[in-house]
Amino acid sequence: MMKYHPLNELLKARIREFLREPETIFWVYVFPVLIAIGLGIAFSNRPVNRVFVDIQEHVIAEDIAANLKQDSVFIVAIHTESECKERLRLGKSLVVVIPGEGFTYLFDPTRPESVLARQSVDDALQRAAGRRDAVLTMDRHVTEPGTRYIDFLIPGLLGMNLLAGSLWGVGYYVVDIRVKKLLKRLIATPMKRVHFLIASIGGRMIFMIPEIIVILGAGVLFFKVPIRGSIFSILILSFLGAFSFTGVGLLVACRARKLETVSGLMNLIMLPMYLLSGVFFPPERFPGIMQIPIQALPLTQFNYALRALILDGMSLASQGWRLGIILAWGGISFLLTLRWFRWN
Repeated sequence: MMKYHPLNELLKARIREFLREPETIFWVYVFPVLIAIGLGIAFSNRPVNRVFVDIQEHVIAEDIAANLKQDSVFIVAIHTESECKERLRLGKSLVVVIPGEGFTYLFDPTRPESVLARQSVDDALQRAAGRRDAVLTMDRHVTEPGTRYIDFLIPGLLGMNLLAGSLWGVGYYVVDIRVKKLLKRLIATPMKRVHFLIASIGGRMIFMIPEIIVILGAGVLFFKVPIRGSIFSILILSFLGAFSFTGVGLLVACRARKLETVSGLMNLIMLPMYLLSGVFFPPERFPGIMQIPIQALPLTQFNYALRALILDGMSLASQGWRLGIILAWGGISFLLTLRWFRWN
């Protein structure tokens, strides 16, 4: 009888459905690698950013341009007053230098690159005017593996993909078969509700392992991302994260009756976490008043723990309270799903 146990049969069915959909394999395994490669190329080993500077027409405009062109980082052009303002509005320049008794800088203070451009231009012009620095300074660029942006990015992409794969792979799937009336057919089989839910989580766990291998493997192979922690600990953490995200996916889908409904709910959950949970930049960039809800999100704690294991070589035990938050999300979501799940 164990050969035909409902749990075994449901797991087999889930795996077969996944393998029969080549587009799913692309979105789960290939697309995240393409994102990692694209962002890695964009943010690793980049040439120095060019600073586009416009100089308003003036008798000394040519002299100012000559001083700035001594540094190849500046791309300098001379235009009329109206042209300078229009180019700044369209983003074709970052700062406008208006000569006069001194220098007036026209720039957008809400754009960080414009603020930095203004400082760089002023520094170059002050040096050209004879300013001497009181203290000798030197620049050193960070290039060591483990300290680059791509090293920060790869764990975040893994967390993002586990979240998206869990919600779409489970939540969307459950509502899809509910809409197709397949759940009603499963009711007639010797299967308990818990069997179906466990099989949904189990299927997700099986598909998760290649995701980890593909994304981390791409980071190591293409960008030399260091993996300083235990591979076993990374796998265990990923299992716990996938369990948590899958529980949330089941909870979202437990009563939804339309694909549009569950799609909207999943996007409502995923998009804030993509933005707030440290996928592309640290959560600490947000104001202090937002830190409590941000730190309570499962993806936030998963990303913190994963980076601690991969980049800092810390042990899984050192992330105990983070694991507690991750497991709480999964466990509570699963229990609520058991209570509220609707078959039709």
